[in-house]
Amino acid sequence: MKANTQAVIYAGAAVLSWSTIATALKVALKYQTHFEMLLIASSTALLFFLMIVTVQKKWSKVNQLSGKQWRTFAGIGLLNPVAYYLILFKAYDLLPAQIAQPLNYTWPIVLLILLAAFAHQPIPPRKYIGMFISLGGIVLITMSSGQGGKNASAVGIALALSSAILWASYWLINNRQRKVDTSVALLITFLFGTVYLILAASIIGTHSYSLSGLLSSMYVGCFEIAIPFIFFGLAMRKTTNPALINQMCYFSPFLSLLFITLVLGEQIVFTTYLGLILIVGGIIFNQYCVKVVCRKEIIPKS
Repeated sequence: MKANTQAVIYAGAAVLSWSTIATALKVALKYQTHFEMLLIASSTALLFFLMIVTVQKKWSKVNQLSGKQWRTFAGIGLLNPVAYYLILFKAYDLLPAQIAQPLNYTWPIVLLILLAAFAHQPIPPRKYIGMFISLGGIVLITMSSGQGGKNASAVGIALALSSAILWASYWLINNRQRKVDTSVALLITFLFGTVYLILAASIIGTHSYSLSGLLSSMYVGCFEIAIPFIFFGLAMRKTTNPALINQMCYFSPFLSLLFITLVLGEQIVFTTYLGLILIVGGIIFNQYCVKVVCRKEIIPKS
């Protein structure tokens, strides 16, 4: 099998995994609180990363981490998985999946703003067009009535948008640790994050877990946190066309709506479809169309 074909298969597996998560989260929240679900999901992801580092024989790279790097990952672990997923899972607890999922997907737009503010990377004027397109999608979705004609929770909307800010912040901070192997970085990050969650659980306590709750939370840990990142990383290493692999990610939120309808029975309202198209369209415009326009402008005319 050719490397590019393998890359597409790996990327497809990652996209399919991410597409099921909005549905899996709503199912898991029927059996436990968002904190309890995260405790199990993070522990599951940690076990997975332990296995990956062992199989890949990368424990020597763990031993090579400096004290400063350990302290950095201790802070990153507080951001993700703890803060990010607690806020995201609570947003799903308060909102229909069809609203929470697209709002969380706005993180690339937030990342542009953070890069401009903290990394001194000015936003090209044309990218404001894409940002306003995505903003229009956010407005449409927040105005959506959701299920059963009920207005969406304002707190839930604020949390979903906050989760996008946290994920963009995590990406920005974690990107500074590019010299550290990806599997090792994920292992140490989730080691600290899981320890924080266990300490919190010892203080606030947890309820007894049902088998359904455990299995659904473990599914979230595997297919939201662990497996997709490994598959996507493999896809990026195998491919000679990384743009294609990145573009495949844009199928995820639309496939997610399909699972939300089929499994959860949510009736997807028109504003959700249109809002998601605008959000994704604005992101695609900024990532691809602006670059194409810029290249055309610098190519000398014959």
